[in-house]
Amino acid sequence: VLELLRGMQRGSEDRKRSLRRLRHALQNKDTQQKFVRLDGSIRTLVGLFTSSLADVQMEAARCLHELSHSSDPAVAEACLPVTSYLLTYLSGHSIEFTELCLYTLGNLVVESEAVRKQLLPQGIIPVLASCIQSPHEAVLEGLGYVLSQLLQAKEAPAEIVPLVLDSVLPQHMLRLVCSGLKAGTGAAVEFAWCLHYIICSHTADAALLSLGALPALTTLLLDLASEIPPDAPEGLELLVCPVLRCLSNLLAGDTGCQGQIQDERLLVALFLILQSFLQQHPFIIQEGLWLLNNLTADEPFFCSALLALDLLPALLQLLPCSPMAAALVLTVLCNIAEKGPALCRQLHQALPLLLPALALPDTQAVGQGLELLHLLFLHCPEAAADFIRQGGQRALEQHQSSPELQEQARALLDMAGQPPGASTAGPCHSTASAFP
Repeated sequence: VLELLRGMQRGSEDRKRSLRRLRHALQNKDTQQKFVRLDGSIRTLVGLFTSSLADVQMEAARCLHELSHSSDPAVAEACLPVTSYLLTYLSGHSIEFTELCLYTLGNLVVESEAVRKQLLPQGIIPVLASCIQSPHEAVLEGLGYVLSQLLQAKEAPAEIVPLVLDSVLPQHMLRLVCSGLKAGTGAAVEFAWCLHYIICSHTADAALLSLGALPALTTLLLDLASEIPPDAPEGLELLVCPVLRCLSNLLAGDTGCQGQIQDERLLVALFLILQSFLQQHPFIIQEGLWLLNNLTADEPFFCSALLALDLLPALLQLLPCSPMAAALVLTVLCNIAEKGPALCRQLHQALPLLLPALALPDTQAVGQGLELLHLLFLHCPEAAADFIRQGGQRALEQHQSSPELQEQARALLDMAGQPPGASTAGPCHSTASAFP
């Protein structure tokens, strides 16, 4: 390492050769730590990074990028002298160099709070706001990476999100996410996650809603559903996932915004997307069901539309996907049943499918199944008699010994044994929930 450092301080050919060797050496964790501990090492590297010789500058940038990959906060903090130069060079003309500076910044931001605290007063947010209007996909993707790392920091809700909201970044992020089908999806994916982290900070819902985030993301889902071929292209799930979360968490906030998107096409689009990703990317099922839960939790429109569009069979087909999927499907059905007798009579047809749900090994899913039965028995008393005729009594009795489920099971057995209309128990209320 000392020999490489001496080589970097000699003539230009020795510098380039030594920098190339150093770049490969810095891929090793021990070498990274030895290098930053050497007196003058970072100062020398920063000097070459600010060189007027473009090839020397690029090699020095690659060395700094290798250092930024270190998971040791001490290595990241040793790079503090270079942060102002990294920001300055983001306005350069070389796409490759700008991209390298962006990913170096993003990596340093991940590992060190000291780096983040230095970058904020140095003006990283205004600089990123200037860069986001770049026409180059590679630059935009790198910028999205930096911003997503900043927005995941523990201090982001108090210190970083307000700065982002005061800039032009949110409107451009939304534009780039919604153009992800026409341009490259890489930048759209990064900015979709940025929007997700902003929403999860619980400080920005009103600001994003005022920019039209809800209708814009809804339209994007409609476009996605209409353009997905039978075999969804690889990588599209990476965009679908954060878009579903953004919509779901916006709906989970105390903004009463469900009424802004009363469009039954959204339900059709959601089920088309779930069907497209079911085999290759089953994790999307859970994401979609979270959104469906939040659409139906407090909004009778979507509950009625789901049944009117005959989407109940498609919903019930998702029960076996996973324990979490089963619990969410049953939660959505509870949301519908909670709306009263008219919808419960339509749900009555699903009764035979609830028996297998009560035999699931997942306690949460079974608990939701019992809650659904409670609502059906309450609002549609003939469902209780049908359930018992179909062997439901035995299914309930097997849960009487379960500490978590015995109270629900006994209450349902009591309800099923009462004459129609005799039950006085009140319905449960499902609520929208956020997906962190």
